[in-house]
Amino acid sequence: MANIKFGTDGWRAILDKDFTEDNVKTVIKAIAKYVYDNFGIDKKIIIGYDPRYKADYFAKLSANQLAEYGFNVLISDKIVPTPILAYNAKHMNASAIMFTASHNPPEYLGIKYIPDYAGPATSDITDEIINNLQCKFDIKFSGKIEEQDLSDSYFSHVEKLIDFKIIKTLKTNIIFDGLYSASIGYFDKILDIHNIKYKTIHMYHDTNFGGGMPDPKPKFLKDLVKEVQLSTNSIGLANDGDADRFGVINENGEYVSPNEIIAIILLHLKKNKNLSGPIVKTVGASLLLDKIAEKLNVEIIETPVGFKHVGEAMRKYNPIIGGEESGGLSIQGHIPEKDGLLANLLILEAMAYENKQLIQLQQDLLKIAGCEFYNDRIDLKLNNFDDIAPIIKQYQTKTNINNYKIKNISTKDGVKLYLNDNKSWILVRPSGTEPLLRIYFESDSIEKLENLKNTIKKELN
Repeated sequence: MANIKFGTDGWRAILDKDFTEDNVKTVIKAIAKYVYDNFGIDKKIIIGYDPRYKADYFAKLSANQLAEYGFNVLISDKIVPTPILAYNAKHMNASAIMFTASHNPPEYLGIKYIPDYAGPATSDITDEIINNLQCKFDIKFSGKIEEQDLSDSYFSHVEKLIDFKIIKTLKTNIIFDGLYSASIGYFDKILDIHNIKYKTIHMYHDTNFGGGMPDPKPKFLKDLVKEVQLSTNSIGLANDGDADRFGVINENGEYVSPNEIIAIILLHLKKNKNLSGPIVKTVGASLLLDKIAEKLNVEIIETPVGFKHVGEAMRKYNPIIGGEESGGLSIQGHIPEKDGLLANLLILEAMAYENKQLIQLQQDLLKIAGCEFYNDRIDLKLNNFDDIAPIIKQYQTKTNINNYKIKNISTKDGVKLYLNDNKSWILVRPSGTEPLLRIYFESDSIEKLENLKNTIKKELN
């Protein structure tokens, strides 16, 4: 058995290197034991898969393995987005297993366990699964396998969350980049059901994702940007490989950051839909969200980085919205799992309610916040895990950086330094799976941001 490590959202590895039949069977056995020990053999297990090479093969292999143990298994009859599988876990009171490597390169595949509350498995759950990797589990009953289209219940649920009639009044042209991902056949179908017009690109599944990455970031959305620039008054929408993250291009052909999208949707849900409650955000998310929340008199709940923490807080606090800086969000009344399909719809709905272009909604944010925020991240590779703690400790005792005093320090996830200009911060946090430090920066000017980055680079080299 290879060194199987669970990160913030499941286990991912290179296909046919560490992601092998033997290792997959070991992980499925460990999940089966967890489900059996905590819920019994009658707990249904749903299985889904994204467009990656061999994802469908491993899904069917695992369905057979679980049925041999005695579980009744429901497997998606086609590629399915993670949020739709997660919704069905809650809808059917079932456990779910998703074969995906999300936005990772095409050579990766992964397994994500989704409990019946429909959010990412929390650390106590994944710890128990990891402990089960070495355990025996050889019960044998007679389980059944069924195939099913999992979209109908999700579509019905989204009808309760989104005002499609008002979206139909939107004058903006919609361009949807399928990005060869799991959203194909789902997001476009939702628009079709409600007779909402749109244009598309990259609308077929490709295990190599067009030679790029299934990651809706500017680098991989160049074709979408071109389409938006060539079409008057248009916005672009895309999702990652398993459709739980979003990427948005405004009418100027500019990438709109996830922080801005979350802020726009928070304003919309509070003003136009009268939702009440806090906002849940990670320590890596922008101060922009704090500024908007303060303006709305909305409480801020901050979590460590990773949607499993956001999802856990969403179940506890029932917020208006929960989001992370890497392109994941969910809202009150939905599942505690990031949903890129819903994010796309919410942007359209916010624009329609306000009767404004997306660039105008961005300008509204700027007026409320009083400044623009700029973000960046650098990754520092270390020789071993033992090098992490001394660096974290070093930054916990800092009193100033450049000409700025450190106003406040948070140790929720690594160490976050808030500077006394009230517009800048630095977060130093370890990767969960390798000897690596992720260092996040935010400031209200590019010059300040670059100076902070250069200072930290010098200190750590």
